[in-house]
Amino acid sequence: MEAEHDRPGPSPDDGELAALRARVAALEAGGPRHRPPRARSALAVLLVLVAAVLTPLGIVSTWAKNQIGDTGNYVAMMAPLASDPEVQAAVTDRVTGAVMQHLDVKTLLADVAPADRPALDRALATLSGPLTTGVTGFVHGTVERFVSGDAFARIWTDLNRASQSAAVKALSGSQEGAVRITDDTVTVDLAPVVDQVKQRLVDRGLKAAAKLPAIHTDFTVLTAPSVGRATMWFRALQLIGLWLPPVTLALAAGGVLLSVRRRRALIATALALGAGAAVLGLALWLGRAFYLDSLPSGVSRPAAGAVFDALAGPMRVLVRLVVTLGVVVALAAWLTGTGRTATRVTAMWSGGIGAVREAAGFTGGPVGRWVHRARRPLNWTVVVVAGAVLLVWDRPTGLVTVWIALCALFALAVVEFLDDDSSPRLTVTG
Repeated sequence: MEAEHDRPGPSPDDGELAALRARVAALEAGGPRHRPPRARSALAVLLVLVAAVLTPLGIVSTWAKNQIGDTGNYVAMMAPLASDPEVQAAVTDRVTGAVMQHLDVKTLLADVAPADRPALDRALATLSGPLTTGVTGFVHGTVERFVSGDAFARIWTDLNRASQSAAVKALSGSQEGAVRITDDTVTVDLAPVVDQVKQRLVDRGLKAAAKLPAIHTDFTVLTAPSVGRATMWFRALQLIGLWLPPVTLALAAGGVLLSVRRRRALIATALALGAGAAVLGLALWLGRAFYLDSLPSGVSRPAAGAVFDALAGPMRVLVRLVVTLGVVVALAAWLTGTGRTATRVTAMWSGGIGAVREAAGFTGGPVGRWVHRARRPLNWTVVVVAGAVLLVWDRPTGLVTVWIALCALFALAVVEFLDDDSSPRLTVTG
């Protein structure tokens, strides 16, 4: 009895050990396991894919609303064409041909006395060709000098400013104004240019040009079998251009928030949106080649290429912007992760700046301790501010993007340099 009284009772550790063994046995027997939320992950992937698909459409709708639908942006987009050599050559040939259709040798000699007409007609039988060639060269030279001057640039700008609303009407299906769509061809009426050329011809001694009637001739801006169908979608693109980009960003953000591994999801989402924009950029590059190859023989390919580049230029800027933002956000999310390579890169970055800080003998004090506590929010603030500056910048070029990236990198380096919690360093002595 005394021996049984001295035997120790069960300890609390024994109970915990028994519970742990029971749990392991249940798991080995195929008990219930925690399963990842598959429906949630599938929905997150779906939202990201939809956002990636909507990215090119968002860029196109933004272009339609801000570039075609806005008079100032439209004029700024088309104005450089006035100084493009290929456009100037095409306009010169077009205006010269229109004028020469109404200005022949007989018209020039209409005021000759009736008594001199028989001799003149005999002379024209052999000299008509050379005279016509000479007059054509004279008119072509006059038009060429006018088109290469500042007066044509002003007329071209005024014409595009006045016809911007007509262009929107034309793309919406209306056929009024200086810009028209006929047989899948967008044309601009160069009548104001012809009027100025006629006056220049009169000033240079070709008095018969004053008797020419009003001449309307068209300069082809765009021609393709799909132009007619594009008029059906232009209004829709204008309407969705306001809300489609925010909806795309909201879908992407929803996909990231629903994901189990949000950092990895943010990297994938940023790259997916960048890839969607890159697809549009590739489509523009291929579309330009196909478009120029399909032009009719009467349209100048170099001039058409210049017009295509002017129209597509703002879209290319948006494509570069989205691709750049996608890469920057993905890189930032990757570097702030805990992966082996990312950790190694950040360690090299921190070690290099830390060595500079120690060599300079800098001690952060209260500022360094505060920066140490707020380091991650500060780094993300730098990234967000750089992205916002790139978004609000008017027509950012590649050089602007590089400078913004360098400024953001410098700001991150400053944060890293100031990050000093002033903790005592332990030294090991032998």
